[in-house]
Amino acid sequence: MGEQYFSVGRLVGVFGLKGELVMRHSLGQDEGLRGLKVIFLENRKDGFLPYFLEEIRLKGDSEAYLKLEGVDSPEQARLLQQKDVWLQEEDFGRLAAKSAPVSLLGFHLISGEEDLGAIVEVIEQPMQVLCKLFIRGKEVLIPLHKETMGQLDTAHKKLHVTLPEGLLDIYLDGV
Repeated sequence: MGEQYFSVGRLVGVFGLKGELVMRHSLGQDEGLRGLKVIFLENRKDGFLPYFLEEIRLKGDSEAYLKLEGVDSPEQARLLQQKDVWLQEEDFGRLAAKSAPVSLLGFHLISGEEDLGAIVEVIEQPMQVLCKLFIRGKEVLIPLHKETMGQLDTAHKKLHVTLPEGLLDIYLDGV
């Protein structure tokens, strides 16, 4: 089985004259970023290219300035702007705060006795968190908040949920 990658943020802007990029991330902590050596950008579906870091400077708790090897001008940096930033599983596990919603990536959602599948993306919104997963080939968004969340089994990477009646029917009718 190949390496697993987790989406943790996005390159949202260019900074300065040396080709630095601004990364907005959802790791839930900033100090751990100092040890990061490489990020990955998707160059095609499920294909990732490594970009090695020359420098990281923190900008608050959810943003950082990145200087990537080989990106030495604002023009080169603009070509990478708006790309999602991915980390390999080992770095993700080390850097994501355990309390951050993004730490649920890879967990399986369990409704009753049914394993709905693994969370592939966590979308943070002001009033709730949405978990994206695929059920029978269809993209499904499951809201997480105190009414739907149940037991979190970190040892087995499972999150038990109570789904609103009919929620899955919206996505899966006709499948």
